[in-house]
Amino acid sequence: MKYGRVEKLPLSYDSLLQYTDSFPLGNTLWISVMYPQDEFQQINKDLCYVYSLLKTEGDVSVIEHLRVDRIDFCLFGNSNPFRIKIINNFNDNYDYFYVKRTDVSRIFGLEMEDILSPNRITYFVDENTLIEEHISGIPGDDFIKTELSHPKTNKTRLAKEFIKFNERCFYTLLGDMRSYNYVVEITHDFDDVQYRIRAIDFDQQCYEGRRKIYLPQFYKENIALVKLVTDLLNPQTINQYQIEERSRIARRIKHSRYVLKDLFDTMIHEELSTKKKINQLKKELAEFHGDNRFLKYENMAKILKLHLVSLRKHLK
Repeated sequence: MKYGRVEKLPLSYDSLLQYTDSFPLGNTLWISVMYPQDEFQQINKDLCYVYSLLKTEGDVSVIEHLRVDRIDFCLFGNSNPFRIKIINNFNDNYDYFYVKRTDVSRIFGLEMEDILSPNRITYFVDENTLIEEHISGIPGDDFIKTELSHPKTNKTRLAKEFIKFNERCFYTLLGDMRSYNYVVEITHDFDDVQYRIRAIDFDQQCYEGRRKIYLPQFYKENIALVKLVTDLLNPQTINQYQIEERSRIARRIKHSRYVLKDLFDTMIHEELSTKKKINQLKKELAEFHGDNRFLKYENMAKILKLHLVSLRKHLK
C-alpha cells in the first residue's frame, strides 16, 4: 500500500481461466481464448478499467474509446500469463498488458528491476492476481536470429550492453536470463543506435543456488552475444563497462536506500528458495567476494543485501 503496488481489481486471474473456447496463435505456445458474449462484455469493461489503472491511475474518462481486441493465454512456463490486447477505436493503435498469478519471487524481481536497473516498470497486485505492463522490444531469441547479422546492427554497442545486462542480473540475483526471457530495445540516437536489454521474466529472482545461473553469459542461448563480446572487446574495455554498470547500481542503492530497506524487511519473511540452494549460493558468493559473512545467513534476502553491499569492493 505504501508504494502504490496494491489495487482493488474488478476481476481476478482465476476468473479469466473460465474461458469456453480457444485456438492456437500460429506456431507459438500461446492460444487465444474466448468467453460467452454476455460475460465478455463485463470482462471487456473490467480489463479496460485495469488498463486505465496502469496508464492513468484509474481515470476512467480515457477508456470510453478503448476495447479488448484479444485475450491470449500462454501454455509455457510456471506463470501462465494472460496477455491482453487493448485497442483504440479512434485510430486502431494498440497496447498490451499481462494478468498473472501473484508470486513473491516475481514481485521482488519486479521491485529490484524498478529500483536498481535503468528501467522503470509499472505493476500492481490484488491478492492472487498480478497486473504487469508490457515491456516492448524484440525478443532476445528473435533478435539473435534476425538482427544480429544485419549490417546496420552496431555490434560493439550491443556487446557493451550485454556486459552491462550481465552485471545487473548478477548483482540483483535475477536468474534464468536465457534469450527468450529478455527483449532488446533499439533507440535511434542522432548519429547511430543505442541498445537496451531488458528482462521480461522475473520468476527466478533469488531462487537458484549456483552463482553462474545469475550470469546470462553462461547460457548457451546467449552464446552468440558472448562471442560478440570476446571478438570485439578487449579485457580492459570489458572491465571498464563492468565498473560503469556497478557504479550505476551503487548510486541507485544510495538514492533508494529507504525503499530498499522496506523491501528487504519484507523479503526476509518470505521463503524465496530451498535450504539446499541457499546453502550453495552463500558458499559460492562467500568465495567470490572473499567474505565469510555470507556463510552465517539462512535467508535469500540477507544474502542479496550483503551481495549488494559487497558491490563496492568490485568497483576498482
